[in-house]
Amino acid sequence: MKFFTDEESFLPKSIVCLRDYNLRKFTSDLIAGFTVGLVALPLAMAFAISSGVLPQSGIYCAIIAGFLISALGGSKTQIGGPTGAFVVVVSGIVAKYGLDGLFMCTLMAGIALVILGVTGLGTAVKYIPRPVVIGFTNGIAVLIASTQIKDFFGMRIENVPGEFVERMRTIVQHWNTLSVPAMVMSFSALAVIIVMTRLARKVPGSIVVLVICCMRSRCCWCCYLQRH
Repeated sequence: MKFFTDEESFLPKSIVCLRDYNLRKFTSDLIAGFTVGLVALPLAMAFAISSGVLPQSGIYCAIIAGFLISALGGSKTQIGGPTGAFVVVVSGIVAKYGLDGLFMCTLMAGIALVILGVTGLGTAVKYIPRPVVIGFTNGIAVLIASTQIKDFFGMRIENVPGEFVERMRTIVQHWNTLSVPAMVMSFSALAVIIVMTRLARKVPGSIVVLVICCMRSRCCWCCYLQRH
C-alpha cells in the first residue's frame, strides 16, 4: 500500500495551475465553462426526473458537485457531474429507501472515495482490463440513448420503466404514439450538431441547437399570445 508523501500530490490541480495562469487560459476556461453549463444543467435536470426526484435536485447536484470536483480534483481536464449510468441505481434507491437512503449512500460513497484518494488505491483503476472499460463505456452510451428514445420521437408514455429491457418493451408497445413534428425537430437538431462538428468545431453544435430551439419556442409563444 502506497501513501503519497509529496506535498504537491495533495494539492488540488486548480491550485497548481494558478502558478502559470494567464488571460488566454482564463478565456478558454470561461468558454468551456459556459459550454458545459448550458449542456450539463438541462441534462442534470433530466437525470433527476428520470431518477424520481425533483428537477432542482439535479441542478444542485451539478453545480455543487461540479464545483467541488473541479476545485479539489487532481486533474485539470476533468468534468464532474451526474451521468446516465446512475439513473437506474438512484431510482432504485429512492424507490426503496427514499431520499434519506440516497443521502446515506452518497455519504458512504464519498467516504470510500476519500479513502481511495488518501491511500493511493484509486490508481488501481489503471489495472482494469481495457475490454471492461470499453464495455462499461458502451453500456453507458446504450443506457443514455435508450432513455432519450421517448422524447426523441415524441412518444406519449406516462411512466417509463427504469430497467433497460422493460423500457425497450414499453417503447415498442407505444410505438404508434410517436409525433411527426417532434421527430422532425429531433432529426433537424441532430443534423445541425453533426454539421457544426464538421464545419466549425470551435462552435458547440449543442449550444447552437439550444439557442435555435429557444428562439423557436419564444416565437411560438408570442404567436399564441397574439391569437388569445
